[in-house]
Amino acid sequence: MNYYQDVTLLPDSTVPLDFLWQKVYQQIHIALVDNQSQQGESPIAVAFPEYGSVGFRLGKKIRLHANTQGELEQLDVAKWLARLADYVHIKSIQQAPAQSVFVSYIRRHVKGKSRIETDMQKKAQLWSEKTGQSLEISLAVLSKSKPKANNRLPFIWVESLHAKNTEGSGRPFPLFIERVMAMSEQKGPFNCYGLSQVANGSDLIATVPHF
Repeated sequence: MNYYQDVTLLPDSTVPLDFLWQKVYQQIHIALVDNQSQQGESPIAVAFPEYGSVGFRLGKKIRLHANTQGELEQLDVAKWLARLADYVHIKSIQQAPAQSVFVSYIRRHVKGKSRIETDMQKKAQLWSEKTGQSLEISLAVLSKSKPKANNRLPFIWVESLHAKNTEGSGRPFPLFIERVMAMSEQKGPFNCYGLSQVANGSDLIATVPHF
């Protein structure tokens, strides 16, 4: 990832930062889908250089990374953010500085308390039917391995373009994002959210430079 382009969000009193993130990231997702390879991978990666900020934990800046300047020029993020021009500042494409820190941004599937409770009830029902034990006993057994809700990761509400096109359902969902520090640069695929791909239950740690 030798080139990058920064987009800074400019919220105001009428457009709060979280709402603006939703609108900007949705447009970038659409742009990445439009620009994806035949394998469904994105040549453009997304980074959050202000990840962990106080307040909205993704900060106000999104950074687009690519191996070549031409890939960012082809994406033409300014075109996709044209209707939000009053609320973003887009810098020119720059060459990434030489440095030795690399990170991965990964999507995490996070269940809330209500989802965990629903899943536990379903599992307990199946366990009760299989073992002949009462539902109460099955719940007590399963409660020992009950997962905890983890809602500390930052997220953005987005609408999956793939789901909208294939299932006709475009209901927004929270896209939880985790930053993972890497020991060295790792090549790998990125999805159309610009995040490191995850396959077969394991993380493929495609990295981007952090600066």
